[in-house]
Amino acid sequence: MSEFKHIVRLLGKDLDGTQKVVFALNNIRGINKRLASALVRKANIPFEKRLGFLSDVEMRRLEETLANIENLGLPSWLLNRRKDLETGKDTHLTTADLDLKIKQDIERMTSLRSWKGYRHSYGLKTRGQRTRSTGRTGKVVGVKKKERAAPVGGS
Repeated sequence: MSEFKHIVRLLGKDLDGTQKVVFALNNIRGINKRLASALVRKANIPFEKRLGFLSDVEMRRLEETLANIENLGLPSWLLNRRKDLETGKDTHLTTADLDLKIKQDIERMTSLRSWKGYRHSYGLKTRGQRTRSTGRTGKVVGVKKKERAAPVGGS
């Protein structure tokens, strides 16, 4: 049995070795629970196994499955980039590639001045929600709690 690794690096992300493989893969941007379980099944790794206990052979298999998600025979609805505008193919993007494509898509919509691009450029909601009274926009600055005063009597 191989030595336990507390931190495992996959796709440029440090993952917790104490978690089960499916749940550890969830921490990679672009991989959800359903896709993670499909990838683990395709890599022939037991579901109950912890990420830190994977052998070198199992890690290599997992890395290979993560590298070519499109060619595993998974249904197209499981992939996150279907009918790509440039290539027309179904692909799956993760980590920085996903962030970059989303940013490029938003820039394309704003440059075309489509309705969705118009909404994006003004920082409004794009999916038909009502905006008259509610709606969260931007990051919220948290509120600090007051420190409790020490008791006066003190014993």
